[in-house]
Amino acid sequence: MPEPSVSGRRPKLSSGRNRLAAVRATGIGSLPGEDIDAALALVFTELPDFPHLPELPARGPGADMIGRAASVLVDLHVDLQPSGWRLVPRPGLDVRRTREMLERDLDALVPVAATHDGPLKVQMAGPWTLLAALQTERGPALADPGAVRDVAASYAEAVRAHLDEVRRRAPHAELTLQLDEPGLPAVLAGAVPTSSGLSRVRAVAESDAEQVLIAATASAAVPTVVHCCAADVPFRLLARCAAAVSVDISLARLDYDELGEELERGLDLWAGVVPALGPGVAPTPRETVEPVRRMWHQLGFAPELMAERLTVTPACGLAGASLGWAATAMRLVRQAAKVLTEEPLHT
Repeated sequence: MPEPSVSGRRPKLSSGRNRLAAVRATGIGSLPGEDIDAALALVFTELPDFPHLPELPARGPGADMIGRAASVLVDLHVDLQPSGWRLVPRPGLDVRRTREMLERDLDALVPVAATHDGPLKVQMAGPWTLLAALQTERGPALADPGAVRDVAASYAEAVRAHLDEVRRRAPHAELTLQLDEPGLPAVLAGAVPTSSGLSRVRAVAESDAEQVLIAATASAAVPTVVHCCAADVPFRLLARCAAAVSVDISLARLDYDELGEELERGLDLWAGVVPALGPGVAPTPRETVEPVRRMWHQLGFAPELMAERLTVTPACGLAGASLGWAATAMRLVRQAAKVLTEEPLHT
């Protein structure tokens, strides 16, 4: 895969796109419940064209995205403290438990994905969201330049190793990596609290954030999407680092001029269109896609370009939803993709 860079060289998101010739549908990552086999069965049933390996944080510490990503760091170790996950000299019981849970999840892929030959998505907490959550013995890892450097280097290696583990279970799949960066806006704004909570860690320069993200996406050697479900998504920065940017389109403050320029340069947009929590009465698929149709009309792009540039998803992870809404949300996403493929404009 060519390395993403400011020069505009951008990897294609997936060869499966051309084969499907349709707006695609996938999930963000987390689901409710504690049964990985049931979660995988649900994902592969409701999102068969682009399933993902789900995360189940309801299982407790280590099933959360921070513990999961921290546990696969290469040559760095973490332990769970009252303040959260902390970098430590040697691995402890908590990280061993976390790794065993992840290994079970990966093994659960085999019955459903061993012969799967289409797109398959894997999620990891992004490097800056991970750094914003980790602690050292002296305080936030983000405030320690040495810890930032070590975690960033270790993370790039961990991405490669984790994808290799997925490949062993799903050897025919076309892998896509999703980096979850909900914490990145706070990192860039200098809004991450210190241990006391009385002050904030100094803001990270955008150029430094970009360098670390590009190293992670280059190490993956598969198409990468960065997901940020915040209002103040650093869109230009993410567009320089990955093949696609994933946002909640009802929340993100998008500059349509910026968005249009990046789409023309080859960026793919993953549009979160279905609420992560049940709204009471579920919207119809056509109601769900109306914001996308309006956005596309304002951008002035040809309707048929949707199949080349657009993927639809839930607005964010579904861990806080009921099992019933999680299934409904995934079904709605799939139906919304079908509507946009067949009826990209108002009828």
